[in-house]
Amino acid sequence: MSCLLCLQERPLCKSHVVSEFLFRPFYDKKSILRALKFLMATVSFAAQSFGAEKPDPQPTETYCPIVELRQYTLHPGQRNVLIDLFDREFVESQEALGMKIVGQFRDLDNPNRFVWLRGFRDMPSRAQALKDFYGGPVWKAHREAANATMIDVDNVLLLHPATPTSGFSFGNKERPRVGANEARSELIVATIYYLDAPVDAALVEFFEKTVKPAVIGSGATVLAYFVTEHSENTFPALPVREGENVFVWFARFNDPAAQYERHIAALTQSPRWRDQISKELARRLKREPEILKLSPTTRSLL
Repeated sequence: MSCLLCLQERPLCKSHVVSEFLFRPFYDKKSILRALKFLMATVSFAAQSFGAEKPDPQPTETYCPIVELRQYTLHPGQRNVLIDLFDREFVESQEALGMKIVGQFRDLDNPNRFVWLRGFRDMPSRAQALKDFYGGPVWKAHREAANATMIDVDNVLLLHPATPTSGFSFGNKERPRVGANEARSELIVATIYYLDAPVDAALVEFFEKTVKPAVIGSGATVLAYFVTEHSENTFPALPVREGENVFVWFARFNDPAAQYERHIAALTQSPRWRDQISKELARRLKREPEILKLSPTTRSLL
């Protein structure tokens, strides 16, 4: 008898790897069509099941839904003293309590200013983490030495990412070890826009669709952008600047001596930046942007 699947003159059970009992009823044309449909459906189901087992790609992890931008005014000649103490004693001790030390910097335009970024999961955990740290043994052991370097520590902006994906993201980047002395050559530039009212969606869209492409095109790497977090300060012992409405964005330049200068020159010479973008920014902002040119310390994650 001729097999309707393979058209050979031999029993179906000897013509195929599928067991005979499965095909025993399928020796007529109508049944063979049903069999083929069954096989196709089985293959399709198996493919879908295999695909369903594959996890969807995870979005890039964004660190720190709450971030403090802290600018400290120090006594002359004390910045390196504080940085050495901070990098040695205040990084792991804070992160062990749930905080994230995002970056520590020398302000290149002010030799007596130390700038750093500290992140938190949310406002309630911020309150607990700060209470635990400033009431804990590490701060008690080193607070006198740290406070001796400082004049003012109240210049603090409390921020959150402007969009769900605009916070800092570090992937698998590791912080240099305690005692590392490798020189850092990057330049981090923080640009602070001040507004009369809370940042709205229109400004965020203007930044994302107009400002950001322009600065990337002129050589900057945009790292993150934030707006004011208007929640009540959950740790009043450390004041923050109340009543501020800001949009803050961070950019990196790997060769500050040349790349940053080319970036500024490109923006200055761009008719679109000069005649359109900068004028629109001036219309929206209540004063000139504040620009911080920051050199990372050896152990800065950023």
